[in-house]
Amino acid sequence: MSKIPQVFISYSHYSLEHKQWVLELATRLRANGIDAILDQWDLKPGDDLPKFMEVNLARADRVLMICTDNYVAKADNGMGGVGYEKMIVTSELLSHIDSNKVIPIIKQESDCNTPRFLRTKLFINFSKQDNYEFAFDELIRTIHGAPLFEKPPVSTNPFLNAKQNLPNKTNDPHILVMKKIVLGLEKTPQEYIPFAYLMNSVGISRVLLDHYLDELKEEGLIIQNVLGAVKLTSKGRRYVINQNLIS
Repeated sequence: MSKIPQVFISYSHYSLEHKQWVLELATRLRANGIDAILDQWDLKPGDDLPKFMEVNLARADRVLMICTDNYVAKADNGMGGVGYEKMIVTSELLSHIDSNKVIPIIKQESDCNTPRFLRTKLFINFSKQDNYEFAFDELIRTIHGAPLFEKPPVSTNPFLNAKQNLPNKTNDPHILVMKKIVLGLEKTPQEYIPFAYLMNSVGISRVLLDHYLDELKEEGLIIQNVLGAVKLTSKGRRYVINQNLIS
C-alpha cells in the first residue's frame, strides 16, 4: 500500500468565512486520500503553538500556503503565526534549495500576490469560483504525483505515426485495453486473448471496446481472429515495452 501523503495547511485567521473555506478545502483533501493537518482539528486550547507548527511543518510532505492579502502582509512583515511559519519554511527551503515542498494557493481575487519568499514558485489559482474544480484537480494530482499527462518516451524512429508522438493521458483507453491484453497474456500460454476475457476485465461497454480494438488494429498493434480473440503484433509488443506496460 502506498504512503498516504500528508499536507500542512497554513492560513490567516482573519474571518470566519475564510476559516470555513479552508476547513472545507481540508475536508475535501482528506476525502481524496490526503492527510490534511489543520489547526481547527489538531490544535486545542493549551497546546504549544510554535511546537505544533514546527513539528507539522517538518513532518508534512507538502505545505499549502493559502495566500490572501492579509496572509501575504503578515508573512512579509513577520507577524503572528503566519510570520513564524514563514521563518521555519524559509529556513528549510534555504537548506533544500530545489525543494518543491511549499505549494502557494492563491485565494484573493485582487491579484496573484504571494509572500516575497515564494515569488519564484508556481502557484495554483483558487481565486475564481468557476475555476475551483479545475484548480482542485490540479492540487490533488500534484500532491499524489499523478499528472494529467504522462511524458512520452523518446523514440529512435523519426517516422513514427504522429499520433504515437502525442502525450498519453493517464486514463488513455488504448493503454487501458493494452494493459488488459498484457495481463491476459501473462496468465496463459496461448497467443490469443479471448474477447470475453477483455469484456470482463476492461469494464467498458461492448461498443466502446470494439471501437478501441478497431483503432488498435488500424495502428497495427493487434490482430483479431474470427472469434474476436486478440493477439499482439510485433509492433504491439514493442509498444507494450516502450509504454512500460509489462508488470
